[in-house]
Amino acid sequence: MNVDWVRTVCLKLPKATENVQWGADLVFKVADKMFAVASLEPSKVCLSFKATPEDFAELTERPGIIPAPYLARAQWVALESFDALPASELRRLIEKSYALVVGKLPRKLRQQLLAP
Repeated sequence: MNVDWVRTVCLKLPKATENVQWGADLVFKVADKMFAVASLEPSKVCLSFKATPEDFAELTERPGIIPAPYLARAQWVALESFDALPASELRRLIEKSYALVVGKLPRKLRQQLLAP
């Protein structure tokens, strides 16, 4: 897995967008709200995403996964390498992050986003 794999997973989600922010971070958003951030340059963290409080507690006990710098208070986790999780689990967690963000949007906007 790498940034291209993450990009493919994120952009398959309905109305997901990407843009480069903060110099070298590829930020994935839905309705202008972040759901994942991937580093484009070598750094301590390669990927960050939102988690449920339960997942946050469980994931941060695993090796290679830490509370996301600056975003931990909002229940974001960060992977120190893409090998920290199997691909299937990481895909599920990214999709869950997207769903958490969409779930917090106003109902009318949620309906617009998810309409065919």
